[in-house]
This record gives sequence, structure tokens and C-alpha cells, in this order.
Amino acid sequence: MKILICNAGSTSLKFKLWEMPEYAVLAEGRVERVGSENAIFSYSSPAGKIHRENLSVPDYTAGIQLFLDALTGGELGVLSNLEEISAVGYKTVLSKDHYGVHILTEDVLEGMRAFYTVAPAHNGPYLEAISVFQRLLPEVRQVGVFETAFHQTIPMERRVFPIPYEWTEKYGILRMGYHGASHGYIAERLGKQHRRIISCHLGGSASLCAILDGKSMDNSFGFSLQMGIPHASRTGDVDVYIVPFLLAQGLSIDEIYEGLGKNGGLKGISGTSGDMRDIEAAIENGSARAELALKVLATHILRYIGAYSMEIGGLDAVAFTGGIGENCVRLRRMVLHGMAHLGVEVDPEANEHGSGERRVTLDSSKVAAYVIPANEEFMVVRETYRICKENNC
Repeated sequence: MKILICNAGSTSLKFKLWEMPEYAVLAEGRVERVGSENAIFSYSSPAGKIHRENLSVPDYTAGIQLFLDALTGGELGVLSNLEEISAVGYKTVLSKDHYGVHILTEDVLEGMRAFYTVAPAHNGPYLEAISVFQRLLPEVRQVGVFETAFHQTIPMERRVFPIPYEWTEKYGILRMGYHGASHGYIAERLGKQHRRIISCHLGGSASLCAILDGKSMDNSFGFSLQMGIPHASRTGDVDVYIVPFLLAQGLSIDEIYEGLGKNGGLKGISGTSGDMRDIEAAIENGSARAELALKVLATHILRYIGAYSMEIGGLDAVAFTGGIGENCVRLRRMVLHGMAHLGVEVDPEANEHGSGERRVTLDSSKVAAYVIPANEEFMVVRETYRICKENNC
């Protein structure tokens, strides 16, 4: 069975075509700068690679068509026709009343539209990509592997916010939990060795997850993806009364949303782009603000680790994943040194010079720490395949 996985961003599209159940990648591609006249398209299959720049890709339709044409065209194509594709799977984020893995029926899509304002930067691109695939491949099943799926085991006392309870009942305002595919992968990789795990998915969007016996017990995201530890440009946890205070100072609500959602987080503190590579370069050049941003991030991570270790009755292992978690030695060092009182003993060589999946603490360390490259696509294609088998895709 051939399954196409699509990851849709606000200006980018990533694709990977899998042969299942062999988990063999047949081809993959990426379109960057969607909506511009200088887009970039890259594609690779066992037969070779394509890299084209300065393309006109005005919308998702054009970007998706580029990849579909490459799959069936020339020497690098891997399909005789698009009818060989059995399903398209997505790492969808949020749909009202649909929190697991679903065939994307109109009811599920309506749930995504209903919660659009909760996750506009995520639901918007996915709704558009799904619409394009429905039009271009009308006979192919569309499957959503929702980010909230892994977190349905979080106890209700950790999901309910201390707001008027009628808001919870009427509007469905609960701690949803996101990055489910990433944290679920960590649970599987480490679950046979350790019972009590804290997974740290650190990237442009970041979250921590408390895992007990392979199940999610808490997640630092809230109702929206705005909460939790600082993100690249989103604030994470802030006092909600900052909003009315700033309104009273004369700022508009749009200016406040822009500051909280696009100019906050690491970007807001550091004065850089918010990309950790830029922050580290600024630190090397003596930027006190960039160093402060890194310290704030480490502090928030440690705060959640402390709380979560209490919730799950102790701590056996911590995992670092995502672009920052895998690549920022400086941040891992700060966090692990902050856990020294728990008996964490860092292996400097493994932490600072190792590569790939590895343990970065000594064998004598009371809490093990690992770097595990993110593999969300594996989880998405597996769940897409499972539900397709169940529904005879």
C-alpha cells in the first residue's frame, strides 16, 4: 500500500511517499516559499534528485501539483499513475470533538474549522492542503492523525482550567496537548527501559510531556499552542492580565496578538529571528539579550521537569528531541546541569560531540538523558496505514 504523508506549513509543503507495511520511503519532496515568485522545489527518489529555484508557486495547488508531477514523471518518477496512492495522511492538529485518528469526513473537517481560531497557523494550512488533495485526488482517502491523540490519557484534573465550569462545558475549553506524534514516539523508544519519562520536544514550537508507563500524563501546551515553555516567536505562559493592561496603555488587540504570537518568545527576548542558530551566534558575539533568552528557555524547561517529576512519582529518563533538542548542546548542558540535584551525571563527550540517537548521561547517573531524533512522520504513516486497513482503503 502506498501512502503519501503531507506536512503543511504557512509557506511550505513537505511530502513523503511510503510503501507500507514495509516502511520504505519511495520519494520525498519539499516546496518552500509557497505563495511567491521565487519558490524552491526539491525532490528525491532512489533514481536521483531535483532542485529548482525561483519558481512561481502562487498557492498550495501549484505546490502539490509539482510533487505529484514528479512522482509520475521522467526517470525520477516512482509511480506509473496517481491511482497507486491509497491514502494521504496529515499530522493534523486540532478538530472539535475529534481527538484521535480519523478519516477526514466533512464532520471532522467542520471540527477543524470550528477550532480554527485556536490554532490558526496550523488548521488553516492543513484545511487548504486537504482541500487541494480532495480536488486533485478525489478517490483517495484523506486521514488526519491529530496531535491531540496521544494526550487523551491525561487525567481530567490536569486538563481542566480553573475557569467558570460552564465555559468548559459549553465551549470545550480544556488542556488539549499537542506534539502527540513526537511524544508518542519517545514513549515507544524509551518505554521498554523506563517507566517515568519526560519528553522535551524543542523546536520552533516546543513542549514537554510527562509520560508514565507509555501514556501521556500531562503536556505543557494548553487549549491553544500558545501556552507552555517559550517558543521561537510565541510567548508561551504569560499572565493573561497583560492583555487588558496593554489595551489600557493604548495598544490595539491586533498589536497585542502580534506581540504574543509572532514577536514574542525567544525572538522577543533575544532581538534575533528566534531561530536558535541565530541566538547562539548572537551569544558568541556578546549579546546579553540572546543569553537571557536561552536562560529563560532553560528555566521554563526545568520548571516543567520539576512539576512533572512530581506528577508521575519521580523520574527515570528525560529525552531531548526536535531541532533545538537535538542540536543545541548549550541548552542541553544548562538543563542537565540544573538537574544535578536529581543525580544527573552528564557524559560531556556524548552530549557535546555525539550524533544521532544516544544516551548523554553516564551509566552511573540516577536519571538517564537521551537525544532522540524526531520521527513524527513514522507515527503518522503507521496510524494512517492502520486506519486504512480497518476501513479497506
